[in-house]
Amino acid sequence: MKKAYFKAKDNTNKVAFPMILDYFENLEKKNKDFEHNSSDETLKYQEMALNNVLDFARENNEFYEKRIQNLTFSELSEIPLLLKENIRGEKDLIQCVPNEQIGQLHLTSGTTGKPTYISYTLADQYIYDLLPQYNGLFPFGPDDIVGIALPYEFALPALGFQRLFQFVFGSMVLSLGKGGYMAPVDKALDLLKEYQPSVIATTPSYAALLYDEAISLGFDPKDFKIERFILTGEGCSFTFRKQLEDKWNCKMTFFYGSTEIGLIAKECIAQNGYHICEGHVFVEILGKDGNPALPGEMGDIVVSTLLREGMPMIRYHTEDKGFISEEKCDCGCGMKKLFLFGRERDQIHLKEGKFPPLVLENVLLKSNFITLWYQFIIENEVLKIRCEKQSDNMSDNEIILEIKKLFKENFGINCEVEITNDIPKHKGKNQRVFYKE
Repeated sequence: MKKAYFKAKDNTNKVAFPMILDYFENLEKKNKDFEHNSSDETLKYQEMALNNVLDFARENNEFYEKRIQNLTFSELSEIPLLLKENIRGEKDLIQCVPNEQIGQLHLTSGTTGKPTYISYTLADQYIYDLLPQYNGLFPFGPDDIVGIALPYEFALPALGFQRLFQFVFGSMVLSLGKGGYMAPVDKALDLLKEYQPSVIATTPSYAALLYDEAISLGFDPKDFKIERFILTGEGCSFTFRKQLEDKWNCKMTFFYGSTEIGLIAKECIAQNGYHICEGHVFVEILGKDGNPALPGEMGDIVVSTLLREGMPMIRYHTEDKGFISEEKCDCGCGMKKLFLFGRERDQIHLKEGKFPPLVLENVLLKSNFITLWYQFIIENEVLKIRCEKQSDNMSDNEIILEIKKLFKENFGINCEVEITNDIPKHKGKNQRVFYKE
């Protein structure tokens, strides 16, 4: 039998982080929002919260006991990074409570190997996740009806959003799913028409698919009167987002999270960077040498959870790149902003250099004559773009010349272009980059 790393204590009636409960109770008594804390107040809270997590993890898990030793928040950089490869397929490695206390198990998609198992206690789900409330980032309430068009199987996002909207904002939720057997797209559109939700949480590609299906079935998307989309689960460029906003006639804000961590950061209505949800997580940016990057300097995003007892993540290396800005935001939220730049391993390698896919997408979609559906095919470090024609106002050859010019002028890339009408429209995570041997 495989070794279990958690120490099987009887914690059934124990509150893991009583000081956290007291902190937010006092904040509520002062009628104060966490997101409007000063930077010093937030840092003081994060030090207290993370020291609680370090104590809890070392007391309840042998793996963490050896890694953390007697280190505290001020010595955080001495704790080794927790890598995806450490926890992939290891369901007990960082679990800090016995299975009897686990209320929910989530899995990552496992697209790059074995899945990662993430265990949540009921307190994680219904107390700690919902304690810090960011009312400026989530300006919703009981009058809102929310459609959640995300997968409910295995992964966290759909159920996480459902808990948030039901238990924090008191909103009515439509569990739309993402086109599965019990949630086909046409039924989802019927439900949207019937209940007129004000908010939809989904992926960028599924928002595009819903629009295309609505048009093909004779719906006018503007009749749905949706006020806001929350886009998550996969990246998209600003140009992609802008086209979606024009199609649906509403604002769209990005949400950054993961099954391993949960909520990390959320974009406000200003659409200029993600506010780090500093009540839930402590985020570090590390430079190439592994030392903390300076404010505004690009580096690796490392996240520690502040409110997780079932399976706390301590210095988890997300493999994402980004930088933190401490500039004040027009929205009034005091939490720092995170700017994302994708993953190093996802960059496209061409003869002309390395390019983030979303940077290429941002320029590609500046053409007004193609749809949101495209593919980047890379063979022998040469880029071929397959894309759909949007209208007959321009010939195939004119579109090809326009796209080639865009890529040459913006990136110095000599690309091939194919106009086609058979780009797959997936309901799951949309793959846009393909390598041919």
